[in-house]
Amino acid sequence: MLSLPNILTLSRIFAVPILVFLLWTPAPLDYAITFVLYCIVGITDYFDGYLARAQGQISRLGQFLDPIADKIMVAAVIIMLVSTRKAVDDPIIHGLHIIPALVILLREIIVSGLREFLAPLHISMPVSQLAKWKTTLQLVALGALILAGSVPQAQWVHWTGLASLWAAATLTVVTGWDYLRIGLRHMD
Repeated sequence: MLSLPNILTLSRIFAVPILVFLLWTPAPLDYAITFVLYCIVGITDYFDGYLARAQGQISRLGQFLDPIADKIMVAAVIIMLVSTRKAVDDPIIHGLHIIPALVILLREIIVSGLREFLAPLHISMPVSQLAKWKTTLQLVALGALILAGSVPQAQWVHWTGLASLWAAATLTVVTGWDYLRIGLRHMD
């Protein structure tokens, strides 16, 4: 049950309160520390699945916790970046850029609800390759936005993060629609 892949997944969940704390009232050094921690946490997302498959340690606990760990981390970081200021009146995610953040959060809620609805019907919705790319792009976008807080003079980092956030939201809509189509086939 507590294999190395599951421990890595649990470490991502336990890292979320630390990420939130560091983003609560950050200074540039806090953003730098948060970025390093965020990168470590993001790397564990890759390695927990890789190790589970390579070592034949795929477990129900891991299958349950892995998507939850991703969703918790992404949602917490998005909320903090919408509310956190990198300058006096400039949140990291602001204005129209809140739209892709909302799209990402809403899709995660909808897909989780669909999975819960379909589970008693014994219909699984496996993660598609495109959904894996979506997650990767979300992690890159949020990482760039965290990094932007530590290097406010490098505006290109902030704009790269926002552009990646929009790209991630686009993939979020596409993969969300794919999952919704599957779910709708099984509704009355």
